[in-house]
Amino acid sequence: MRRVLVANRGAIACRIFRTAQRLGLETVAVYSEADRDALHVRAATEARPLGGAAAADSYLRIDRILAAARASGADAVHPGYGFLSENADFAQAVADAGLTWIGPGPDAMRALGHKARAKELAHARGIPCLPGYHGDDPSDERLLAAARDIGFPVMVKASAGGGGRGMRLVTEAAQLPAALQAARSEAQSAFGDGELLLERALPRPRHIEIQLIADLHGRCLHLGERDCSVQRRHQKLIEESPSPAVDASLRERMGTHAVELARAAGYVGVGTAEFLVDEHGRFWLLEMNPRLQVEHAVTEMVSGLNLVEWQLRIAAGERLPYRQEHLNLQGHAIEVRLCAEDESFLPQTGRVQLFRPPPAGEGRSAGARLRFDHALFEGVEVTPHYDALLGKLVAHAPTREQAIARLLAGLESLQVLGLATNRRLLAACLRHPEFAAGAAHVDFLARHGDAIRRQLAAEEFGAVPQAALALLLPQGPASALPSPFLRPWRVRHHGELLDLPVREADGVAPPPVQAAPVAPGRWHVQSGAIDLFLEDASYDPPAGAGAAATANELRVPFNGKVIAVHARAGSSVRRGDTLVVVESMKLEHALLAARDATVRTLHVQPGEQVATAQVLVTFEAAPQSGP
Repeated sequence: MRRVLVANRGAIACRIFRTAQRLGLETVAVYSEADRDALHVRAATEARPLGGAAAADSYLRIDRILAAARASGADAVHPGYGFLSENADFAQAVADAGLTWIGPGPDAMRALGHKARAKELAHARGIPCLPGYHGDDPSDERLLAAARDIGFPVMVKASAGGGGRGMRLVTEAAQLPAALQAARSEAQSAFGDGELLLERALPRPRHIEIQLIADLHGRCLHLGERDCSVQRRHQKLIEESPSPAVDASLRERMGTHAVELARAAGYVGVGTAEFLVDEHGRFWLLEMNPRLQVEHAVTEMVSGLNLVEWQLRIAAGERLPYRQEHLNLQGHAIEVRLCAEDESFLPQTGRVQLFRPPPAGEGRSAGARLRFDHALFEGVEVTPHYDALLGKLVAHAPTREQAIARLLAGLESLQVLGLATNRRLLAACLRHPEFAAGAAHVDFLARHGDAIRRQLAAEEFGAVPQAALALLLPQGPASALPSPFLRPWRVRHHGELLDLPVREADGVAPPPVQAAPVAPGRWHVQSGAIDLFLEDASYDPPAGAGAAATANELRVPFNGKVIAVHARAGSSVRRGDTLVVVESMKLEHALLAARDATVRTLHVQPGEQVATAQVLVTFEAAPQSGP
């Protein structure tokens, strides 16, 4: 192995390049048209274009990736995670091209990367699985019948891929057809495979996964567990190891089953067995991910092993020098996923205007370390073509409490200005008493999300006056003559107007802030640990003047692609009806009617790209009933 092509992008490509280059390997990046200026392109020895902006035209094109490998002289391919990383046909094509595949072989991927086949293998080995349906008939009629047999609630899941895409929770039969359609579409877009399965949904489980590593010589080990219970839209936000809910006995039982499943499939490389665990310590296999996980850094920090390095060494034929009893997991590690989305999980796009990573050294907690895996830089454009993940911030410390404290310090000092991120939501989750007590389950955000958002909004609006004055007051030379008259400062934050009457002669000394322009007269401001989006509205019409126009429009809150239009001109809609479905960052988002109304005009059609704040639908007031 001399030159490794990474068939991926962003933070994971950069992370693989660092390790490969440290081992003396040359590296090849591939990139889409949207990623021409991305950091991973600069980080490699050589970079090759794939064309297109969408994943279907670039990172999911096996033929173009293999052409790039041939043209660059690469002799090995690492798939990263996402995209084609669980595609057995890709692994087979790489092997058929005479290249080294850095991951499990195609047969093991077919056995485990496909959730339905993995569960069949697990059943045969006596590994507990949730009741479900993963038969050969994919029709809606058969799936509806199966769901009734299983009993609601059920989870609709994509058979291929992972990352929460192609998943829908269904609590009653009437919801199933729409859930199947959305899950198929999302899975096809993300993985090129729309096949679905069903399984019973547990009410309040924990999501626990076991990290596996296996060499070509028959040795397979587990590296303990990660607790991934804090999730949104079935996608993980916070991961930690060890789990506060797993003792040595449960760890060993789950680890033994995970190793048994890997051995049964002839697994080689690193992978993860995912389980749901209830309050009684009973567990059921969810799936086996035959690839590197986003959260692999958590295990690296407690185990001291570099999992990417061992992927490369195993692919080169090296033996694992460890036995299960030799592994010594130390301390506690917690990771948060920094995403380009707001507190309501809506995707955000735009240009990063200012970027300051947190210091990686010692924090307020003795012995604590911080690691930030990312592909950010000032000027990078965050587009709607890929998922919202910007980076992963990981803290390791002797105790869980110290790891939380170090992670909070890192989040508070991190600066990413230019678009909204979930930085403050992550910090609020870490501070929440339920998480701090180690008691969070997969419904944590479903139960506490609204309260957390209200708390964050209150903190933001409390910080607006001082931050706005720091941003808007003249900062000119001291000799400038101040005005003794009230100046009508008015700012808008999250659509609300706030009046800030102030005299320049008052000698106001607001606190320093970091600010970056995001549009004419609009700034992203970081005031201490709080993010604000402030707009100078001093000369706007009085509040409410434009309310009528706004009430008659449905605007898209993010960039994306229209997948479906369910409204038609002249039709009546009810509040909560889905009018338009927009795909952004590899997920589909239903945009709903805010009130009863009659549709007047549709401004978009399926397949059309839309930009933030673009008008999708205009409508008239719904007819009023009564005398």
